[in-house]
Amino acid sequence: MGIDVWERRDPAARPDAAPAIDPAAPVSGLDREKSVIDAGGVARGSEHARRVAAMNWEDLARTVRTCTRCPLHETRTQAVFGVGNREAEWLVIGEAPGAEEDRQGEPFVGRAGQLLNSMLLAIGLRREQVYIANILKCRPPNNRDPKPEEETACRDYLERQIRLIRPKIILAVGRIAAQNLMKVDTPIGKMRGRTYSYQDTGIPVVITYHPAYLLRSPLEKRKAWQDLLYAKRVFAGHA
Repeated sequence: MGIDVWERRDPAARPDAAPAIDPAAPVSGLDREKSVIDAGGVARGSEHARRVAAMNWEDLARTVRTCTRCPLHETRTQAVFGVGNREAEWLVIGEAPGAEEDRQGEPFVGRAGQLLNSMLLAIGLRREQVYIANILKCRPPNNRDPKPEEETACRDYLERQIRLIRPKIILAVGRIAAQNLMKVDTPIGKMRGRTYSYQDTGIPVVITYHPAYLLRSPLEKRKAWQDLLYAKRVFAGHA
């Protein structure tokens, strides 16, 4: 299928010590919830957030499948909840479903999914060992970038997934996932090679390029390989 096989080789030299947790890491979910105000001057989704925060896996999946909180539900084939080991130590978070994900109801399928699988195998992980989710649960038309209001509508669902899984590391793949999780607009190239912290959980977050981008820019695969090795070192320090 034209997918390169990732094999371990000596990467370019990188610092052995993990950087300190980023001081710009976001505030707790509760504080941020209070800070997001809709046009009517009411705290965004506070009651919804409380309901979602109490859900188990089955309730959460059912709620996502029937969600109508933003207009994307009008054009989706189905919501893409997430897939994998619900007790995973590694959580991979991407951007949003594409056309094939929308059809199959599973994140990271097709060529980008095949490449992600190869990337994970290169550091000793099978797809079924990790959990894979997206910032958005529904596909944006024509695969455009998510709008802020769409990210806001989905945020409670992803936060609940993270707290249910309690992973030891989060691998954010792609600019949109990285910026959304960290609440920054820093270019992804400047976010690589650093350890961030997810909210008040202490879960380390490592950032790399999205597999779809690597398919378009294969020369960047070496950088992504360095990111994976770095993530593995960060994980070893939190295992």
